[in-house]
Amino acid sequence: MKRVSSILKYSSFLGLSVFLMWYALRELDFERMWVELQQANYIWIALSMAMGAAAYASRAYRWKMQIMPTGILPSFANTYNAMMVGYLANLVLPRMGEVVRCSILKRTDNLPVNKAFGTVIAERFIDMIMLLFCIGLTFLFEFDQVLNYFLGLFSDQYNSLEKSFSSLYLLGIFLLIGIGVLVGIGVLFLSKLRNNAYFKRVVLFVKGMLQGIFSVTKVKNQTAFWGHTIFIWLLYFGTTLVVFYALPATSGLPATAGLTVLVAGTLGMAAPVQGGVGTYHLAVQATLVLYGVPKEAGMAYALLAHTSQTLLVVIMGVLSFIVTMLRPVKPVAMTSETNAPIHELER
Repeated sequence: MKRVSSILKYSSFLGLSVFLMWYALRELDFERMWVELQQANYIWIALSMAMGAAAYASRAYRWKMQIMPTGILPSFANTYNAMMVGYLANLVLPRMGEVVRCSILKRTDNLPVNKAFGTVIAERFIDMIMLLFCIGLTFLFEFDQVLNYFLGLFSDQYNSLEKSFSSLYLLGIFLLIGIGVLVGIGVLFLSKLRNNAYFKRVVLFVKGMLQGIFSVTKVKNQTAFWGHTIFIWLLYFGTTLVVFYALPATSGLPATAGLTVLVAGTLGMAAPVQGGVGTYHLAVQATLVLYGVPKEAGMAYALLAHTSQTLLVVIMGVLSFIVTMLRPVKPVAMTSETNAPIHELER
């Protein structure tokens, strides 16, 4: 039953990606788009891939810095390989990569999965802060383009949304009541839950996860940590910008347009589809149209930017997977008194 559920989930995500790609390509002149791709300067694409590789290395080092306060000291190679295999897994099933990379560090360094997952949650939260900062800069420098985009996007849907507000309010009230009931039940039966073995396991898991989440506050070199964070997002901006120069239709766009495309593309990649296929292309194409770029050229840009970075993830992810599988599994140490697993550093 679990396998059937996984297959259905994978198929639904894949079907959504295929539909979105069809929707993005359905009205394009393929001959014109092919001409755009033939005119591309692939030296800029190679530079974009090199910048992407540097961003992954910096991100892996930053993740290593997050993990260290938990008491586990994984090598940079193990951290990097786990992260890249996780990104590779995300191309198969959205959000599966977060679990995969935590499981790999459990295999190579005995890092508890809950602590590892907590560091990933903290990493995602930091990325959200950086994305919001980029959105703020986009509104500051490109307000007219962004305003026109959203006005055109929502003008036709406003009336239908206005009619649905009463239903949304009612749904919100029911959700609040449901949450209140669950909290009340939890308070009434708290004493019994404390003695429940499964509840104790959940509490231990959550404690470990929280330790991972708040590991950011315990990083010794905060300057280096936030320096890597800024460096990563500057490289993301750079990978977006240099692909502009690969196509004649986008080579004259200002740097601020690259910021807008970065935000749109990141939001497209965040959608629950394999590798952002379809959602990224639609978001980027629609954004470039605001700057007068023809749809065919906008799609050519999206295909070049997305395909090159996806190819980079596939190559690096496969190599990391091979290296990880060749490494021996690290044995779990046991205490003499309780036979509970411990890490060598905790002896």
